[in-house]
Amino acid sequence: MRAAKRNYGWPEDKTFYVPPEVESHMRQAVGRGVRQEQEWKQKYEAYRKAFPELAAEWETLQAGRLPEGWDSKIPVFPADLKGTATRESGGKVENAIAERLPWLMGGAADLSPSTRTVIGTEPYFERGTAGRNMHFGIREHAMGSILNGMSVSKLRVFGATFLVFSDYMRPSIRLAALMRLPVTYVFTHDSIGLGEDGPTHQPIEHLTALRAIPGLTVIRPGDANEAAEAWRYAIGSAKGPTALALTRQAIPTYDRSRMAAASGLHRGAYVLIESQPPEVILMGTGSELQLCVAAFEKLEQQGVRARVVSMPSWEIFEAQDEAYQQSVLPASIAARVSVEAGSSLAWWRYVGPDGLTIGRDDFGASAPAKELFQHFGFTPEHVVEAALSVLERTKARV
Repeated sequence: MRAAKRNYGWPEDKTFYVPPEVESHMRQAVGRGVRQEQEWKQKYEAYRKAFPELAAEWETLQAGRLPEGWDSKIPVFPADLKGTATRESGGKVENAIAERLPWLMGGAADLSPSTRTVIGTEPYFERGTAGRNMHFGIREHAMGSILNGMSVSKLRVFGATFLVFSDYMRPSIRLAALMRLPVTYVFTHDSIGLGEDGPTHQPIEHLTALRAIPGLTVIRPGDANEAAEAWRYAIGSAKGPTALALTRQAIPTYDRSRMAAASGLHRGAYVLIESQPPEVILMGTGSELQLCVAAFEKLEQQGVRARVVSMPSWEIFEAQDEAYQQSVLPASIAARVSVEAGSSLAWWRYVGPDGLTIGRDDFGASAPAKELFQHFGFTPEHVVEAALSVLERTKARV
């Protein structure tokens, strides 16, 4: 550096030196910038007078606010034992939000028909067409990067693919988390329940891997109404990116008149149903929540009092105060079972030393979803067996 300064004839005693002619030249940009800003403001004022509604919409968007009533069309799904896939209910909710949120736009990595993320009859964004649907192509990392750029411009955006392919876009997801961008990722086909595509497409470690990213909220809804609340959270409450993990297979929609409201999702975990006072806690997410509910009923028939906890989002739950966390998972109940068709690695923080996890710590197989769940032990009977086992273990220690 000293040699360079000597060569240019600059003073060597100054750590940082800007030649006067450079400073003079660069400062011309200040005046030019002031003039351009004034010109832009004049043009915008003229636009605002000519198009007051569009200008108000633009100002709302740029302020990062949401239009009044943006979630007023989100449907409430009736109880249904046959149920629906959360990719289906999630798609309906997304479209309901899109009706009231004009700057919601996004697409999929060539999987829109499978992820159910097309916005109604809106055109695709391409040359000459300002559509709200995006053709990202089979390039998840590029999709994630584009979403980040769109989000910086204040658009509310989503990108969709299968959960297993979240690996390809991890760097862009991580960057969204670092920048606290409210990007929504729609990850469907969220377990071995996707069926015959086999182990290459069946996510195992992916929920755990996504949960490990600081600042990313992962939500795996357990029925259609939780899927609705998951979208409501992602658009209305998220302080950073949100990943929605949705099913390919149909799952029951619960009767909320006899179970807790799905709005409990906004606290991360909540007591769905219980027999008082509970002896054992059954925790589930996504499609496996139904196994906990079925096991609860079987245990009740045997005189065993259980509590079913729906736990769609660890991150939201961890943000609650200790009193609420204890009300859901009291330390006094050591008998606990978690059920999730994926890696059990991190579930031990919730089941504790006396609990059991029912998960999948190896790859899946190629077969219909029902056969796979039966084969790998994701059944109400297995949950009952685990519950009775932990109860016996904890009672023996008292």
